[in-house]
Amino acid sequence: MGINVVQFQKGLSMNQFIERYGTEAKCYRALYRWRWPQGFRCPQCDGRARSRFRRGETVYYQCRGCRHQTTLISGTLLQGSRLPLTQWFQAMYLLSSTKTNLSALELKRHLGVNYKSAWRLKHKIMQAMVEREESRKLNGFVQIDDAYLGGERNGGKPGRGSENKQPFLIAVQTDEQLEHPTFAVIEPVKAFDDAALKDWIARRLAPECEVYSDGLACFRRLEDAGHAHTTLVTGGGRAATEAAGARWVNVVLANVKRAISGVYHAVRQAKYARRYLAEAAWRFNRRFDLRSLLPRLATALVRCKPCPEPILRAASNFHG
Repeated sequence: MGINVVQFQKGLSMNQFIERYGTEAKCYRALYRWRWPQGFRCPQCDGRARSRFRRGETVYYQCRGCRHQTTLISGTLLQGSRLPLTQWFQAMYLLSSTKTNLSALELKRHLGVNYKSAWRLKHKIMQAMVEREESRKLNGFVQIDDAYLGGERNGGKPGRGSENKQPFLIAVQTDEQLEHPTFAVIEPVKAFDDAALKDWIARRLAPECEVYSDGLACFRRLEDAGHAHTTLVTGGGRAATEAAGARWVNVVLANVKRAISGVYHAVRQAKYARRYLAEAAWRFNRRFDLRSLLPRLATALVRCKPCPEPILRAASNFHG
């Protein structure tokens, strides 16, 4: 059996990371290139000419056309942060290079910051992952399954009716032979009902997808939306998870659940499930080039709008 070239590819080693991004100046230059790859652009008028000056330790850029003043992190998810760029880069490296997950508590210990700062860092980075994954649509052959995050509370409702469980859908795009997964969408839904499925299908599946799923009643909406739909009758046990048309969605689902339950002592599913699931999807969908993960994540951070802590904490799992 040959080596899986995706799993065994070389990523960015710790030594390489320190060599490239070990100082504040190196981080600043890299972030500048990723935010303005064609050179400075005024966020107000898109002008290119600018002057540069300092106020204290902060470098400002003033557009010569409209005289708008900005900084490297203004208008981005890093806006308002007092942490040095080296700690942001360390957090991005740790969260993108780990194969599973990294809790805010562990991030706190790695970076030497307090827990609140580590929590904000982690959730802002996960928010960037959410926004990058929001527009993804799957094509061709797609395997879909329903699942839950969370478990039963003491004294609460058992099973699917538990107040501590967040339903979500996981879908994995494969090649035509159903032998290799390519991309995944992992997203919370309000319920496994017709309304939620119609909305999800419209946003997440390209026209004419061929879809494989189990016999959950709401998956009939796939046919109403014009998709070829194969309902798999697999029974139970391990054989059901390895059936053609269901294997890869079950493999990815098992990895996601193991990564979340094995790292986090508690996740507030009702508010933050979208971020934790998007974190898993973001890494899975970019696993083909591990060396590019940090630049792509940093680019996402500088392209996303600011998200102050009140907005960060007032999260919702759902659109609208």
